[in-house]
Amino acid sequence: MSDSLGIALAQINLLVGDVQGNAARVVAAARAARAELGADLVLLPELALSGYPPEDLLFHRGFRRQIEAGLTRVRAEAGEAAVMVGFPEYTRAGIYNSAALISAGEVAAIHRKAELPNYKVFDEKRYFRAGAQPTVMELKGFRVGLLVCEDIWEREAAQLARAAGAQLLAVINASPYEIHKQRERENIARARVLDVGLPLAYVNLVGGQDELVFDGNSFVMNAEGEVVLRAPPFEEGSFLAHFERDARAKVAPRAGEVSPELSDEASVYRALTLGVRDYVGKHGFPGVVMGLSGGVDSALTLAIAVDALGAERVQAVMMPSRYTASMSLEDAAEEARMLGVRYSVLPIEAMFESTLATLKGEFAGREPDATEENIQSRCRMLLLMGISNKTGRMLLTTGNKSEMAVGYATLYGDMAGGFAPIKDCSKGLVYRLANYRNSLTRVIPQRVIDRPPSAELRPGQKDSDSLPPYEILDPILEAFIEEDLSVDEIEARGFERATVARVLDLVKRNEYKRRQAPPGVRVSRRAFGRDWRYPITNGYRR
Repeated sequence: MSDSLGIALAQINLLVGDVQGNAARVVAAARAARAELGADLVLLPELALSGYPPEDLLFHRGFRRQIEAGLTRVRAEAGEAAVMVGFPEYTRAGIYNSAALISAGEVAAIHRKAELPNYKVFDEKRYFRAGAQPTVMELKGFRVGLLVCEDIWEREAAQLARAAGAQLLAVINASPYEIHKQRERENIARARVLDVGLPLAYVNLVGGQDELVFDGNSFVMNAEGEVVLRAPPFEEGSFLAHFERDARAKVAPRAGEVSPELSDEASVYRALTLGVRDYVGKHGFPGVVMGLSGGVDSALTLAIAVDALGAERVQAVMMPSRYTASMSLEDAAEEARMLGVRYSVLPIEAMFESTLATLKGEFAGREPDATEENIQSRCRMLLLMGISNKTGRMLLTTGNKSEMAVGYATLYGDMAGGFAPIKDCSKGLVYRLANYRNSLTRVIPQRVIDRPPSAELRPGQKDSDSLPPYEILDPILEAFIEEDLSVDEIEARGFERATVARVLDLVKRNEYKRRQAPPGVRVSRRAFGRDWRYPITNGYRR
């Protein structure tokens, strides 16, 4: 019997559906953790073999065969260390979200996830059956309770593991990022360890998957609820924790390196860059193209793209119209120069004039309105999509959450594209992120941040002509979208009732636009996409 157990937290980046590739990554991580760190047990993320979330791939018969082959490969090739790896377990009764503990080439134990989340971005009850039994496995004389992600968000699974003789808890996770999520995870884990009096090792997935970003931040907590090891956020790697047992058989982790928490702006920015990098890379695009307007949204998006992919993989295009200010032309050129990207200027005036001439008869007798503004935006879309088609570069869109919420965007115009990096960032957050990025190195001219925002689609246009000031609009939107508050409840926070009612009507009226928008990185408690499911057609009125 040993008095020490080395557990490696392997937070690795996986690809949904690439079962053999994921199996190879699991094997490589397990062997390296043993050879380089001396690990006795290697924890891999939840559903590591399938990637997370596998969604309806789980129903495909060929997928099941690949999972079985992947598990066989891990058994045969993982090496000397024991490995706890997540996989979808197919049985006659249904599919389980399971963790296999593999030791000496054999599956020594399987834990079936007991708590299945079915809220926000999660819909695991669509796919999985819930397990009911605790799983405790002995390694080097240590009794390890196996748990999967949501199992620690409720009390029962940890209590059952403790009752079955567990001396420490090992939890594998695929917990997606949102602002302040790490604090919430550690608070939940602290409640569990204080409840059962056991230390805990927690490994989390890292990487981007469609709208979701997984931030790693794996950690170890002692039985007193203190974090004694925390892995760096948004980075792959394996991090070793030593658990020791005293003469009374009490197990405690040895103190290790605790990576500091990032600021809100730093963590969001890291999430956005990782999301863009993995979306572009996992789809195999050679790079991206995007419109550069001279405004803060496109300036921030350009910085994110360059930081994610490198300047050589980013192309920026300025497409001036008769309403584009000289300041915008100057600032866009300066942004492209500072970041070192390929930069083109393609005026849309001829396209705009030609389109208006073609539609002259159809528009006869009607005054100019938003139609002409939208035509300009759609002219720009034609140019950007042409470049995208010809070069293979994916088109990034530059709209923010405040605009998307109230429909202040042109369908088949500036909403067109393959990915929307700042889709879940309010306008206020965009400004904070722009200032944060400039605090690292200056890449956005200060007057881009300081000037009043404008779409520049008509003379003297400002966003405030059509919308409440963003310092009023954003908190109203957050209260409605993220907190589900009513008009009465939001008014009680000090906002004018008419303004609140108008904003909420705009949100509901523009659901049809959001359904046709590209995916983007989720960073808030509730983003448009996976966890926003409002009906397009509905008669609900406050």
